[in-house]
Amino acid sequence: MKVLVVGSGGREHALVHALRRSPQRPELLCAPGNPGIAADARLLEIAADDVDRLVDAARDEAVELVVVGPEAPLVAGLVDALTQAGVTAFGPTAAAAKLEGSKEFAKRAMAAAGVPTASWTRVNTVDDGLAAITSYPTVLKADGLTAGKGVVIAANADEAEDALTALLVERRFATETVLVEEYLEGEELSLFALCDGERALAMAPARDYKRIFDGDRGPNTGGMGSYSPVAGADAALIEQTIATVHQPIVDHMRERGTPYRGLLYGGLMLTRARPRA
Repeated sequence: MKVLVVGSGGREHALVHALRRSPQRPELLCAPGNPGIAADARLLEIAADDVDRLVDAARDEAVELVVVGPEAPLVAGLVDALTQAGVTAFGPTAAAAKLEGSKEFAKRAMAAAGVPTASWTRVNTVDDGLAAITSYPTVLKADGLTAGKGVVIAANADEAEDALTALLVERRFATETVLVEEYLEGEELSLFALCDGERALAMAPARDYKRIFDGDRGPNTGGMGSYSPVAGADAALIEQTIATVHQPIVDHMRERGTPYRGLLYGGLMLTRARPRA
């Protein structure tokens, strides 16, 4: 069996390493990969978001399975294009990947599915953003893909104005929309679920501390400091989270006609009342 992994980061390195341990002993390719991945897979010099070349390579190499790591090619429709070309791919279609590609879409999906989440307001200007803030600290999120770096926790009005200016005036993440979101108190929990369009199956939980500098004083980085297992995240909590967060989203996306297949990420806060996304 020949498997192509798309991406070049630590996530893709872990995927390649895990696939290499498969009893089926697949032949592994990775596009574009990195020097570490090259020890376990043959690299293809194709960017992860070059949909047309990736589809051509999958056909030319007679790849039987493509595993897509990054969000950007999923949002760009790589799985759709591979499926149309007759190549099996692991990951959501572009329509389903909007859950990751647009924070506003995800919020609306959660509201429709009855998923407990922080209250939010959509804004397009600095003045509207400041007017939407009712208390501090507050959370400001750039809509769209930001590689985990588009979230600012503002402690006061000056920080909020600086963040809104960077996001909406300077267009730091090429976004025209920011979500002003309620700040939730609690411990963070990251929980992925394997989804087949019908069911959500929990993977091992993790805890993710993304802010740089001692004491979490800096901006979000997109993924430093994660660890697993997580103390206190027992089977009952995981079952509750899947039942109240992941499964309702899977059901909602299926009812929309855009079933979610692949890994569904839940970034959660364990508030006193319940997990909230």
